[in-house]
Amino acid sequence: MDDVQNNRTALAKGAKDIAKEAKRHAAKNIGKAVDRASDGYSSSRSYDRFQNDDEGESAYGRRPDDVASGVEDEDGASSDATEGHDDEDEIYEGEYQGVPARGDGAAEAGRPVSDSAKSRTELESERRSDEEELAQQYELIMQECGHGRFQWQLFFVLGLALMSDGVEVFVVGFVLPSAETDMCVPNSGAGWLGSIVYLGMMFGAFFWGGLSDRAGRKQCLLISLSVNGFFAFLSSFVQGYGMFLVCRMVSGFGIGGAVPIVFSYFAEVLAREKRGEHLSWLCMFWMIGGIYASAMAWAIIPHYGWSFSMGSAYQFHSWRVFVVVCALPCVSAVVALTFMPESPRFFLETGKHDEAWMVLKQIHDTNMRARGEPERVFTVNRIKVPKQLDELVEMHNESANAALRVLFKIRTELGAIWATFMRCFDSPVKENTVKLAVVWFTLSFGYYGLSVWFPDVIKHLQADEYASRVKIHNNERLEDFTFNFTLENQIHRNGVFLNDRFIGMKFKAVTFIDSSFINCYFEDVSSLGSFFKNCTFVDSFFYNTDIDDSKLTNSRVINSSFHHNKTGCQMTFDDDYSAYWVYFVNFLGTLAVLPGNIVSALLMDKIGRLSMLGGSMVLSGISCFFLWFGTSESMMIFMLCLYNGLSISAWNSLDVVTAELYPTDRRGTGFGFCNAMCKLAAVLGNLIFGSLVGITKAVPILMASTVLVGGGLVGLRLPDTRANVLM
Repeated sequence: MDDVQNNRTALAKGAKDIAKEAKRHAAKNIGKAVDRASDGYSSSRSYDRFQNDDEGESAYGRRPDDVASGVEDEDGASSDATEGHDDEDEIYEGEYQGVPARGDGAAEAGRPVSDSAKSRTELESERRSDEEELAQQYELIMQECGHGRFQWQLFFVLGLALMSDGVEVFVVGFVLPSAETDMCVPNSGAGWLGSIVYLGMMFGAFFWGGLSDRAGRKQCLLISLSVNGFFAFLSSFVQGYGMFLVCRMVSGFGIGGAVPIVFSYFAEVLAREKRGEHLSWLCMFWMIGGIYASAMAWAIIPHYGWSFSMGSAYQFHSWRVFVVVCALPCVSAVVALTFMPESPRFFLETGKHDEAWMVLKQIHDTNMRARGEPERVFTVNRIKVPKQLDELVEMHNESANAALRVLFKIRTELGAIWATFMRCFDSPVKENTVKLAVVWFTLSFGYYGLSVWFPDVIKHLQADEYASRVKIHNNERLEDFTFNFTLENQIHRNGVFLNDRFIGMKFKAVTFIDSSFINCYFEDVSSLGSFFKNCTFVDSFFYNTDIDDSKLTNSRVINSSFHHNKTGCQMTFDDDYSAYWVYFVNFLGTLAVLPGNIVSALLMDKIGRLSMLGGSMVLSGISCFFLWFGTSESMMIFMLCLYNGLSISAWNSLDVVTAELYPTDRRGTGFGFCNAMCKLAAVLGNLIFGSLVGITKAVPILMASTVLVGGGLVGLRLPDTRANVLM
C-alpha cells in the first residue's frame, strides 16, 4: 500500500515538473513571437542574450524561468517590484520591472557560489565579464534611444563648459600685460601669471577627472565650474598681485576639470556611429571661447575710460571689467547644467540600476517626442550591472569634530583617486596610458610653446620697427617753453631745459640722457616707458606726477620738491595700436581653426581617429619649417593661422581617442591625467619658448618640429577605437 502511495506521489510530482517546464518553454515561445511581430526598429535590437535564459542566475539574482515568465514563483506569489500586471500576470510592453532582489531561489540545487567564498581575482574577473556584456547592451540601448533633442541639449550645455576652458586660457595672455602694469609688478615677478594658471589647471584636471569616476560627471563638473566662476569673479576685485595670483590659480584649478569631464560625460550618451563626429563638433566650443575672449579684449581692455577708483587705494580698470565678462560663460554653464541628468553609464558602473533606467528612459522619451513619436515605448526593462566589489574602508571616530571628519573624508577621496589612477597602469590600458601621455605632452608642448612664441616674435618685430622710427634730439636748449602735448618715441641727449613748464602732458617711450632741468614746473604729468638717465633737476617743482625714483636713473635732484605724486602704476591705452593688434592677431589665429574643426568632424568616422591624429601632428611639424621665411608681421600671422589650422584636427581626434580608450570606471581619471600632462607641457613650453624670443629662430623651429612629428608617430601606434563600443 505504501508503495502505491509513493508511486502516486512521484507521478504527481513528475507531472507537476513537466507542466512547469512546459509553461516555461511556452512563455519563451510567446516572447519570441512577440519580438518577431514588433516593428523593424525594435526587432533589430534584442536584449535576450543579456538575460541568461538557459541556466544559472540572471544579472540580478532571478532564476531564468522567473525572468522569462516575469510573473509568479512556485507558490503563485507576485513580485512586489513588478507593476503593470493584469489578472493573468501579463506584463505591459515597456513597463519597468524593477531590480529583482538577490536571493530568490536560494534553496535550489546548483545555486552559484556566494561572493564571500570567492577570491578577489575571481570577483574582478566576473566584473570584467559583466562590463563587457554591459558595453554591448548599452550600445543597443543608446541606438534604441536614438540621437536627438536630448543629445543636442547636453551638447550646448557642455559646450558652454568647454568654452569656459578656452576663455580661461586666452584670458591669461590678454590680462598679463595690463595686470602686471596696473599692479606695479617688477620684472622679476613678470610672467608668473601665465605659469601659475596652467599649474592650477594641471592639478585641477587630475583631481576633478579622478573624482568624477567616484562622485559622478555632473556633480563634479558643477562644483569645478562653480569654483572657477567664483574665483575668476573675485580676482577682478583684488588689488595685490599676490592675491590676484592665488585667485587665478584656484580659478584655473576649477576649470581644469572641464575638459576631462565634458568629453567623458558626452561620450557616454552617444551611440557608436555618432560618437566621433559629435565629440569633434563639441571641440568647436573651445574655439568659440577663444573668439569670445579676443573680441571682448578688443572691445573692453583698450578703453581706459571703462574704469573707476575709490581714492588712490582702489583702482578698477578696464582689464578688470574684461575678467568679469569672461566669467559669464562659466556662470551660464553652471545654471544650465543643473537641469541635466547624471550620466546613465556612470550610474550603471556604480550599481545604481534604477537611476540609470530613469535617465535612459528620459533620453528615449525626449528624443521620441521631438521626432513626433510620443507613443513609442522604451522597451528595456532590465540592464546588466557589473558586480560591485567591496572596498576596504578605514573606520574613523564618529565623535571627532567636524574639521577632523572633513580632513578624513578628503584623505579618503584622495586615496581612492590615487588608487584609480594606478589602475590606469594595469593591463590592458597600461600601454595606452603611456602612449596617450606622450602624445598629449608633445602636442601641447609644441602648440602652447609656439602660441607664446608667435605673438612675442610679432611684438619683437613691432618693437624693432618702432625703435627704428625714434627721433633723437642732441644738445637742444629750450627756455620759457610750455609742453602741453604728448612726446612719444624720442631720445633727448645733453639737453638744457630752463624755466620750462610741463603741464597736462604725457611722456610715452621718451628717454632723457645727460640733460638738465633748471627751475622747471611739472604738473599732471604721466610717463609711460619713459626714463631720466644721468639727469639733473635744480629748483624744480613736481605736482601730481608719476615721476619717482623708479624713473630717475642715476639722476640728481637739487632743491626740488614733489607734491601729491600719483600712486600705483599708470596705465593708458589711448591710441594704443599694439594692444588692438595683439587681440586681432589672436582672433585671426583662433578663427583659423574653424576649417580644421569642420573637416575633422566630418571625416572623423570616415578616415579614422589615428590617421587624423598622426597626419595632423606630422603636417603641423612640417609647417614649422616655413617659419624661416617669417621676416615680417604679415608673414608671421599667416604662419600662425596655418599652424593652428593644421593642428586642430590632432586635438579633436586626441580628445575622441582618449575618451574611447578608457573604460567607464577609469575614463575621468585617465583623461584627467592626460590633460594634466598637457598643462605641464604648456608651462614648460611657455618658459622655454619665451626665453628664446629675439635670440634665435633655429632652436624653437627644430624643437617644435621634432616633438610634433615624434608625437604623431607615437599616436599612430594607438589602437583604433572607431569600431569599438564604449567600455
